[in-house]
Amino acid sequence: MNRFIEAVKNMFRIEDLRNRVLFTLALLAVYRVGAHIWTPGINVTELERLFAQSAGSVLGLFDLFSGGNFRRLTIFALGIMPYITSSIILQLMTVVFPYLERLQKEGELGRRKITQYTRYLTILLSIVQSLTIAGTLQSQPNLVYHPGLGFTLMTVLTLTTGSAFIMWLGEQISERGIGNGMSLIIFVGIVVGLPRAIVDLYEKAKTQAWGPFTPLVLIILVALMVAVVAFIVFVEGGQRRIPVQYAKRVVGRRVMGGQSSYLPLRVNSGGVIPPIFASSLLAFPATIALVLNHKYAFVDTIKAQLSWGEPLYTMVYVTLILLFAFFYVGIVFNPTELADNMRKNGGFIPGIRPGRTTSEHVSKILKRLTFIGAVYLALVCLLPEWMIAGIHLDHLGWGMGSWFDRHFPVWFLKGLSVQFYFGGTSLLIVVGVAMDTVQQLEAQLVMRNYEGFARKGRLRGRR
Repeated sequence: MNRFIEAVKNMFRIEDLRNRVLFTLALLAVYRVGAHIWTPGINVTELERLFAQSAGSVLGLFDLFSGGNFRRLTIFALGIMPYITSSIILQLMTVVFPYLERLQKEGELGRRKITQYTRYLTILLSIVQSLTIAGTLQSQPNLVYHPGLGFTLMTVLTLTTGSAFIMWLGEQISERGIGNGMSLIIFVGIVVGLPRAIVDLYEKAKTQAWGPFTPLVLIILVALMVAVVAFIVFVEGGQRRIPVQYAKRVVGRRVMGGQSSYLPLRVNSGGVIPPIFASSLLAFPATIALVLNHKYAFVDTIKAQLSWGEPLYTMVYVTLILLFAFFYVGIVFNPTELADNMRKNGGFIPGIRPGRTTSEHVSKILKRLTFIGAVYLALVCLLPEWMIAGIHLDHLGWGMGSWFDRHFPVWFLKGLSVQFYFGGTSLLIVVGVAMDTVQQLEAQLVMRNYEGFARKGRLRGRR
């Protein structure tokens, strides 16, 4: 603890680092101020009722990334979601369009051009989403005080401007502050709910929500929370290091190469992208049921089968995470290109022939790591949902449900009804962003000959 306190003091002793930290905190405070400014013309009470009815839909996913602003429809209601969507779209389009691929390989100039395209696409997506939100709000009874063209234009202008301002805040934090600005904005939006979670646990302890076992349940919850966070930190920092040897070359009168290095492959190369994609697809039935206002019984049935805790939901969710993990890693990581670059620089993996054999070797290792990372993501994402809603094995047909109902405890099938603070996706985001930010602070301290936060070695983030 003393080492941590000393590292914080050193952080504020360095003028440049202190200014960066204070600048970051100031802009994050500005973001939180905007979270309390509502969009004009909205009936907030009816809006809360709508969100209560649409639990599990795409609206809940948007609300997660907007830090609760979408639920209240503040000026920052769209949050950082349009920017994230634009970045993912351009990243996927890089594989399809050679022009974007060339830009990506041009270094700093190419990255600036791609960033500019990302901004334009963010504004376009914000306008489209704002129009959709305005139309959906006006289709619901008693939700808008004065529906019409004026409300639509006001909503589009307010939400699009708010999204552009958040994008600017994130870029400023990345350039002049500490950490990744976009990630820190999401981080702050999630973390502000911590006091509500503490109050919820306090109320359950006060009212003895779980009877005489309430103290034991609370202890288990806290211990499980700490264990899950420690597990995420362990896996997110995990790497498979492939040794790489560089052959000696004579350039003029100098001997180049002859050095040993390693190729680090992360266990979770896909990050939080696979759970986000999987959650988005699984949220469509609930969203369609909301738009259709529950007119069709089969849509409501599908929505019920794909709700939290249902066996079909668990099976589909795990399958989608596995598919998206392999899909995303296959796009962002090219073993063939890596093998060619190693061969051109005189590098090789000991015992593996350069070229195609190296590519196949790296691809084989990457597939195994991706599978392990996808299973880890599925476990982390499903555990909080099981704690909240349980595992509804009693809903299985062919007589299996009644057997589970007789032989399994109620808390296992129905959950603990505890508002577990972090959901799976948000927990991954919070821990990952915290690791990256602390890693950057550690690097800044060590660069200036100060001791960092870690006692042995260096902190290793997700990057």
